[in-house]
Amino acid sequence: MTNEPQQSEVQKRNFRYVQIDAIGVSISNVAAPFLPVFLTRLGASNFQVGLLTSMPGITGFVLAIIVGRFLQTRTNIVPWYSFSRLLVISCYAMTGLFTFFLSKEYTVIATLAIWAFATLPQTALAVAFSVVMNAVAGPEGRYALLSRRWAIFGLTGVVMTFLVTRTIDLVEFPRNYEMMFFGLSIGGLISYYFSNRIKLPDQTPPTFVPSSSAFDSARNYFSLIRSQPAFTSFATKKFVYYSAIALSTPIMPLFLVREVKATDSQIGIITMAMTLVMLAGYFLWPWSSRKYGGRFVLLATTFGMIFYPALTAATPNVPLIILYAGITGLFQAGLDLVFFDELMKTVPPEYGATFVSLAQSLQYLSAIVAPLVGAWLADSIGLGGALWVSAGLRLLGFVLFLRKDTRELSIVQ
Repeated sequence: MTNEPQQSEVQKRNFRYVQIDAIGVSISNVAAPFLPVFLTRLGASNFQVGLLTSMPGITGFVLAIIVGRFLQTRTNIVPWYSFSRLLVISCYAMTGLFTFFLSKEYTVIATLAIWAFATLPQTALAVAFSVVMNAVAGPEGRYALLSRRWAIFGLTGVVMTFLVTRTIDLVEFPRNYEMMFFGLSIGGLISYYFSNRIKLPDQTPPTFVPSSSAFDSARNYFSLIRSQPAFTSFATKKFVYYSAIALSTPIMPLFLVREVKATDSQIGIITMAMTLVMLAGYFLWPWSSRKYGGRFVLLATTFGMIFYPALTAATPNVPLIILYAGITGLFQAGLDLVFFDELMKTVPPEYGATFVSLAQSLQYLSAIVAPLVGAWLADSIGLGGALWVSAGLRLLGFVLFLRKDTRELSIVQ
């Protein structure tokens, strides 16, 4: 009994550290939507902008499962989470620093090289994040923890995006981007300090079946995965939907710059509108999940996300796109929450890093292929046509989720 108050206090501190960590991360991540815009204004090609989006997928697809197996053997995953986050955010500072010294053509190459390096800690971070958040929240607290974390994330992002959009047009290019990338990277220090203070009980790594060869090791691995059919079903459908989203990721900033002729401040307002409405979504969807269940949230959000690329392509007008972005922010908030919660329901707790790494590997495969396909489509049928393809694939993903099979029954009740 004496350990319960202490454990409760540790859980409260962990909860608080997760939220403060979100403030630091969100400060730095304000720069993320401007990174492809930055390359576009430097004269980068469609392929180079697509490469920026696909590089994390290439590294992640190759290394995620290996990283997951490695993290599965760690008794404490928190230090790996916090240090990986610090390394990724430091790349914003490096981008600003290199821009100061290099000419435009070399800045494009240097920026791509910096973010190629970032893919290494990004891979570890992607796996560690889900494991750490799940351990802090527990089975019943995922919506509560992440809705509040991402609400704080969104609020901080709105404030910082407002400040950035008010000042970015006051300084000439590329000095404005140098200042933004370097200044916002300070959030990485905040994130590192507080995330590293999260205290989780040491885990006893599971005992893997000894393998006499690489073939036996792979066979044992896939046998473990096949033993969880609910996981394979959900992860496969999630892969299809994420591919649709990833396809439009490099296309949207290109469309805004080249077709809509949006300014930097207007692009920032579009991002801010989406983020602002996401704040309301982080409070709406947990309530909807409790009242109507996780399947309702899953279907509502995957359906709602169809319209953003379609409507943007149909009506390339800044005020309307701001409206579409705001509506999309509502559904994006629910999608973030329900994908995490529903996936973790299918993951055996003792093999968290192993199964999460496979799910991440599939997501990285989307990030490799889909942006490059999007860039090819942009050259073949235009930027607007590529956005229509993204909308069609999102509709396909929704239909797959709508078709409930027996393997999913355990996760949608």
